[in-house]
Amino acid sequence: MKKSSKEKNNRIAAEIARLNEIFINLPEKSLNAAKSLIENAAFMAISLDDLQEIINQKGYTEEYQNGANQKGVKKSSEVEIYNTMIKNHASIIKQLTDLIPAGSLESNKTESDPFEKIAGRGKSG
Repeated sequence: MKKSSKEKNNRIAAEIARLNEIFINLPEKSLNAAKSLIENAAFMAISLDDLQEIINQKGYTEEYQNGANQKGVKKSSEVEIYNTMIKNHASIIKQLTDLIPAGSLESNKTESDPFEKIAGRGKSG
């Protein structure tokens, strides 16, 4: 089931809001640097959710044919995109968590780990 562009944009906006809430206490200079990272992380998170859905429906492999005599099964295009994007998403999340001042992590021990807040987001749609 293909989701509309408007629905995807709404899901991305909700993820941006969620991430902004997590990083609201960053120093202003860091927050400005984080803005683009947050937007890209949100886009990737929603895109990864969509790719997971497609992979679950279509499977991990697809048939191919090159010319008359060469055919077989290969990793699906969605799996290739997913594998690349999940690495990039993890890198962005690492960059975002690195922006959190070390002292603020120590003072918030009673709260959950910031990385867990980001990486452990539940499916919302």
